[in-house]
Amino acid sequence: MQSKILVSACLMGHAVRYDGRAKPLLHPAIERWRAEGRLVTICPEMSAGMAVPRPPAEIADGATGEEVLAGTARVIELTGGDVTAEFLQAAENAVALARQTGCHYALLIDGSPSCGSAFIYDGTFSGRRQAGNGVTAAALKAAGVEVFSHGEIDRLIDRLAP
Repeated sequence: MQSKILVSACLMGHAVRYDGRAKPLLHPAIERWRAEGRLVTICPEMSAGMAVPRPPAEIADGATGEEVLAGTARVIELTGGDVTAEFLQAAENAVALARQTGCHYALLIDGSPSCGSAFIYDGTFSGRRQAGNGVTAAALKAAGVEVFSHGEIDRLIDRLAP
C-alpha cells in the first residue's frame, strides 16, 4: 500500500487561508496522488475552530514552532490577540489525523505560522522571513512525519519514487 500524504487544504484549492483565499498548487503529481487516493487534506487552523477570514498571525519574537510546542513562545495576531492555544490544538489535530490515516509525509504551505517548514515570518508583521518551522510542521516532524514545503514538491516526488 502506498503511503498517504497529509496536505494543506489551501494547496488543494480550499479558501481557508487567514485572508479567505486559497493558494492552489497546480502540479501533475497532485492530480496523480488525488486519483490514487493518497491525499489527506487538512487546514490545521480550521480544525481548531479558527474562522476564515481571520487576522494574520505570526510566532512572536523570532521564535519557532518548536519553541511554541515547548511552551516558551507564543503565536500572536496582528490585532494583538494570543492564539497560541488554537495553534497548539491545530498541531495536535494534524498529528492525530496523520496517525489515523497513515500519512508518513506532509506537503504544507510555506510561510504559515502553522504549516511553514522552510521559512516562517519573524513575528514583526513586516514581511521578514526566517528559517524555521511553524507549529504544525514542528509537531508533525516530532511525530516522525516527513514534512515538505509546497516549494519542495519535486523532493517529495523523488522521496516517493520506488
